[in-house]
Order: sequence, then C-alpha cells, then structure tokens
Amino acid sequence: MQDAIIVQGLGKLYSRYHAEKPMTIMEAALKGFRQMKAVEKFWALRDISFSVAPGEMLGIIGKNGAGKSTLLQLLGGVGCPDEGKVKVKGRIGALLDLGAGFSPDLTGRENVFVSGVVGGLTRKEVSRRFHTIVEFAELTDFIDNPVRTYSTGMQMRLAFSIAIHTYPEVLLVDEFLSVGDISFQAKCLERIAYLKEQGCAIVYISHDTQQIAEICDRVLWLQGGRSVAYGEPEVVAEQYTAEMRQQTLKRTPAKPARLTDSGVELRVNENRFGSLEMEITQVKLLPRSEINSGDSLTVEIEYLSNQVIEFPIFSVDITRENGQVCFETNTERTGAAFPKILDQGKIKLHIDRLDLAGGKYFIDIGVYKHNWEYAYDYHWHAYPLIVHSTVKGNSILCPPFRWEINSLRTSYIKPL
Repeated sequence: MQDAIIVQGLGKLYSRYHAEKPMTIMEAALKGFRQMKAVEKFWALRDISFSVAPGEMLGIIGKNGAGKSTLLQLLGGVGCPDEGKVKVKGRIGALLDLGAGFSPDLTGRENVFVSGVVGGLTRKEVSRRFHTIVEFAELTDFIDNPVRTYSTGMQMRLAFSIAIHTYPEVLLVDEFLSVGDISFQAKCLERIAYLKEQGCAIVYISHDTQQIAEICDRVLWLQGGRSVAYGEPEVVAEQYTAEMRQQTLKRTPAKPARLTDSGVELRVNENRFGSLEMEITQVKLLPRSEINSGDSLTVEIEYLSNQVIEFPIFSVDITRENGQVCFETNTERTGAAFPKILDQGKIKLHIDRLDLAGGKYFIDIGVYKHNWEYAYDYHWHAYPLIVHSTVKGNSILCPPFRWEINSLRTSYIKPL
C-alpha cells in the first residue's frame, strides 16, 4: 500500500526582520529603506523525514516554536519548502486553526456551505450532510445566528464537524480534542477512530502526551525545528515528558511547605513543582468540591507575580487517583491568552456540565512558560473533587442516557 504522506529531508527557511520594519512605502521612503532588509535568517524546520500510510495516525509533539505548526502548514500546501520534498496523496481536510476560515458576519448555516465547498464538496453534497454536521456540532439552536456571536468552543465544534464530514483521505489537525466538553471529546475520538478505519491518514499536533500515546501509531518529537525522536508513541511520549519534567525540577527551589487559605498543604517536589517565578496562591472549586454528575463546576485560580511574566499559559486537568487524565484544557488552546501578568489576579474556568462517573477525582492546576518549556507553578493532586453518580464500575463518562425496550409479541405453544 502506498503511503498517503511522504516527507523527505524537509526544510523551511524564514527571515527575521527589524522590530520597526516599515509597513508602508511612505514609511520606508522616510526611513531610507534601511530597515526593510532581513536582520537574519533561521530554519524553522530542517532535515525532517517521515511517512504516514492510509489508516495511520502520526502525533507531533514539542514546545511552542519547535516547528509543529509550520510542518502542518507545509503538509496542507500553505507555503513551499526550501529543502526536501513533501508528497500528499488524496483529498486533504485541514484544521490548521479551528474556526479561522469562518466569516464572522455570516451565519453558521452559511459558513457550513462555504467551508464545505472549499473543502471539496459540491453544494448538493453539503446539503445532504448539513443536518448531520449541525447535529454532530450540537449547534441546532444556533446555526442561523452570525458566527461572531458564537463562543470559541462553538466555533471549534462547528469547524471540526465540517472537516470530518468532508470525509478526507488526509486529515491535518492542530489540537482537535480541545473542542467542547468531555462528552464531545469522546465523540471526537470515536469519529477519528472511524476515519482511521476508513483509511484516512491523520497528522495530529498536541501537548497532551498521554493522549498522543493512546491514539497515535507513531510520534515525531520536534525541538528547534529538528527531529529529536521518531517512533513508538509510548517511548517517544515518555522521553518528551521526562525532558519537560526535568526542566521543571531543575528550576524548583527548596521551600518549606505552606498552607493555602483553604487549608491545602503544598509541599515542594511532592504535590507542588515549578520555578515559582509566579505562584498559584489559591484554588477554589465552586459551588463546592462535591457535586453530582452533570452539574456545573467553576475552578477559580488566584495568582501572584512580583515580576512581569509574558504570555503565561494556565492549565486545568481533571485526573483520577492513578493519574489517568479525564479532562484537560489550557488558556493557549482556547484563545484566552494573557499578554502580560504582574502583581495579583484571578482567572476562572467554567465547566457548564461535568458528565463524569461517580468517584474521587483531582483538579490539577498549572501555569507554564509561554512555550511550555517548564512550569512556573504546578499543583498536583492537591484539590480533590467528589462526583456522585448512578453509574458505577470502570466508566469515566456519565452522559445523559436512557434505555428503550420494545417487546415483541410472541405466541405461546402449549406442549402436547
């Protein structure tokens, strides 16, 4: 079977310009065109090689700035390589930036048709799949509203639904499983598995190494535009996690344990890690730390920084006692970015509906450097969450459900 994606010796060279580069001809003329030239050139990617067969899924991991998005863009035909070759066979479904292709003034319905046609479908094909697309995105009540009125999550769900319903032969996705709540993410995983079974070749960028190890067939780790490791998912993901952990541990100062205002004891190198250049000072689970499945939950995080921290990334994970991740999100992925932080402040994550099976969970909180190189502060298994539910056993999800039983009438024959 021929590979759907073949990359050989791929390299991409970019120019870095002066911070005050003129933006118009008039500005350039007044400044003498001296700042128009590139200050330097750098390789965003260099000597990258791999292949993806139909029905395979390649995961790409690495810090921000490692070249992941540049690689995905080149695979999608956005730009040309300066070295090597890229061959992609088949119709491409690309989610390089979820929702970026939508027109904000058009309705969801109109954007479905525009995006579907751009994705290679005819108008009739979009019409036939329209209701399926909208139902999958769970936007039936909002589809005729302008997209500018949609939340980031709604736009993400619609973009993902359109992409998978074009039935691509090659799917390129940047962080697709950040869309929606836990139930919707599970639905995304099922559809991805279905596309793989149908022979779709998938390339997926993520910071979630556990998820990468579980759903991908191979993993490529990029660092500074070069390949650090390429191979078995569990092996490469563990190498990457160990490197991230080592960078954080190296920067974790020796400090005595302290109690938060709510009485949680934080112990450095046990349930607290990070450079502490900025600190998470308080975490509250609202309305309480004991809820029923299906209830809403707000995670309120108070922080303090005595120095300017640029573009920090806040993360919230819901995990089990064994470390299994049930839900994870971060501010970078959902567009709730902080340009700069100084002094104290507060950030809240609102989860409208938490459909978890009954049991004990933990809310793990972290704040990271802008490129994920290390954690400023990370609290692990410090904030327990008790969920009550009728669903027991090994389940993670507890979505709304009901049984429907239709009895068939049968005749009884009396034995002779």
